[in-house]
Amino acid sequence: MSSITASHTPTGELTQGHKKVIFASSLGTVFEWYDFYLYGSLAAIIAKQFFSGVNETTGFIFALLAFAAGFAVRPFGALVFGRLGDMIGRKYTFLVTIVLMGLSTFLVGILPNYASIGIAAPAILIVLRLAQGLALGGEYGGAATYVAEHAPDGKRGLYTSFIQTTATIGLLLSLIVILGVRESVGVEAFEAWGWRIPFLVSIVLLGVSVWIRMQLSESPLFQQMKNEGKLSKAPLTESFFSKNGRIVLLALLGATAGQAVVWYAGQFYAMYFLTQSLKVDSTTTWLLIGGALVIGTPFFVFFGWLSDKIGRKKIVMAGCLIAALTYFPLFKALTQYANPAIQEASISAPAKVVADPNTCSFQFDPIGKKVFNSSCDIATSALAKAGVPYTVEAAPAGSVAKVMVGSVETASYEGAGLDKAAAKAAADKFLGELKPVLTQAGYPEKADPARINKPMVLLILTVLVIYVTMVYGPIAAWLVELFPTRIRYTSMSLPYHIGNGWFGGFLPTIAFALVAATGNIYYGLWYPIVIAVMTFVIGSLFLRETKDVDIRD
Repeated sequence: MSSITASHTPTGELTQGHKKVIFASSLGTVFEWYDFYLYGSLAAIIAKQFFSGVNETTGFIFALLAFAAGFAVRPFGALVFGRLGDMIGRKYTFLVTIVLMGLSTFLVGILPNYASIGIAAPAILIVLRLAQGLALGGEYGGAATYVAEHAPDGKRGLYTSFIQTTATIGLLLSLIVILGVRESVGVEAFEAWGWRIPFLVSIVLLGVSVWIRMQLSESPLFQQMKNEGKLSKAPLTESFFSKNGRIVLLALLGATAGQAVVWYAGQFYAMYFLTQSLKVDSTTTWLLIGGALVIGTPFFVFFGWLSDKIGRKKIVMAGCLIAALTYFPLFKALTQYANPAIQEASISAPAKVVADPNTCSFQFDPIGKKVFNSSCDIATSALAKAGVPYTVEAAPAGSVAKVMVGSVETASYEGAGLDKAAAKAAADKFLGELKPVLTQAGYPEKADPARINKPMVLLILTVLVIYVTMVYGPIAAWLVELFPTRIRYTSMSLPYHIGNGWFGGFLPTIAFALVAATGNIYYGLWYPIVIAVMTFVIGSLFLRETKDVDIRD
């Protein structure tokens, strides 16, 4: 089999060989992100399939936690595969990662659900998500390092930006496949069994990706160091237990943490916000998100190119700050244009739960054993399921909770002594009593398609995606240039995957848990805002600009 080769060119244009390297690296990474994000796009259905043993709110948060589990282990994948990449080579390491990712994704497609094998189903699912996370932890650093070490001076921002498009293109590809399958088999069949097809298709993508990766030759800078006998014998020690460790920490807090929350807020959280909080149907949501991704994706390349001209740091810091300052008005505008009835009803007939604060629980139970049976829990559970924003007002100790919708009062049920199933049934029954009141007040069960201002929603989503491109387009070149060749794979992978795996990957879970706890559909935005501001301050003060550095040691 012939290999795609390209030597490092200090100046000038990339050769045809360089362009093939970028294409091969990027295309394989697109498929890997496709595999990873199938789960996130199908979180609501997966919650019903694998977490049906808990209440609906907990089930969805638990499904998001399983999604986040893949992110939790990404730093460990970065350590394992980053070390291998710095010791044995970039090419073979990210060939292994793509095989691990593809097989794990395929197995999700054939995994029996909770109804078939009980608690073993979510347990196995989480194990597969962990395997995916380990694989992805070794993927990004390898692909970004590989491309950067082929790129000429003055072009690294531009050419690594093509790697930056892969996560978004992978998400877009997953949405296209999901939507195509859903439209082909119908909504009911898709939720019953059709959701498995996109996972099973990944085995084909795995074959294509492996074939592409096998044609790549080793990075010229790595090969040169190997020939000269200068490879690191202990990349973990050199990366984290030397003066380089300070740069790793600053890269995490001052670059990747903020980049990560802006990335996930602008794409995944926006998607969940539309479907879960605003009750927009999933097909419309996927089409709008997909449209925003198509419009916004070229900006990854634009900001990568711009970073070669004015610097990486300025663009990433600006993206974090602008996002933090505008998230609240943008998400409130999403409500106004996607489901204005919620906003109108909240103003004309605000909902509130009047209850003894000591009886109101944070309704998240990861093992499905705790019973939420107080009158406050039943009331807030019913409102959360209905997608109605609410506030909680203190009442005298021992009083039974009541829900006020405008001036209409409805007493909740006192569920003391009820088991989990009975408490859930009580919340459903109470919701049945509330529905006429909520309908009369103007709260919709679903977003009215005729009132969705699709052009404005698309515009807002595109703005959120452009924020993503600002922080993500230049980040690969910035990280590559912060670290020396002999430990580059290891050093850049860990801050990237802690930032994206922990700060970013847990964003949907943390944000929706905050919403469920407060009843305020915008409260979850405080998480990405705080992290983005932290990154802006630390990055501005302590990280250096790198666009003109020589990456050859």
